Amino acid sequence: MKKVILSVFALFLLVNTQAQKVFTKTGMIAFSASSPIERIEATTKKSVGVIDLASGRIEVQVLVKSLHFEKALMEEHFNENYMESGKFPDAKFVGNITDWASVNLKKDGIYPFKVKGDLTMHGVTKNIETNGTLTVKGGTVTSAKSDITVKVADFNIQIPGVVKDKIAKEAKINIDLALQVMAVAKVK
Repeated sequence: MKKVILSVFALFLLVNTQAQKVFTKTGMIAFSASSPIERIEATTKKSVGVIDLASGRIEVQVLVKSLHFEKALMEEHFNENYMESGKFPDAKFVGNITDWASVNLKKDGIYPFKVKGDLTMHGVTKNIETNGTLTVKGGTVTSAKSDITVKVADFNIQIPGVVKDKIAKEAKINIDLALQVMAVAKVK
């Protein structure tokens, strides 16, 4: 009987924990390292993101090769020469919404937030802080948006001298996640 009670309790915790997370597999990431000389922009709608509604922990990951440029040659150079996506296939952010207590899940609206965590890109991890907005609707977070600006050199991305004026020293990363509640697995 004790095992049954513990099993039911463990299942309750599992269900309760899963119901407190929102996620996406189709998050939008836009990347820009444009300069006055050249427009360098890429987007993807294949990033993965999760927010734990109990704690404000957030994780976003993107496969670098899923970022697509207008020009195929630019995309090839981005993956092979700069991001080395064969060696460093993904970029990810793992952190916490530091002012999570100010987000009222019981009241629909748009809430500004601050987030702090680790951004890993090109095999380098840097601690960053930035701001964003969360949209709350129907008792849950339905979207998260944020912008990150990073110095390319901080992530050991080498820019050859011949193109250094064409590529911005700072890259802008826009994150736009449409979120839904994680489905709870049914027990048979």
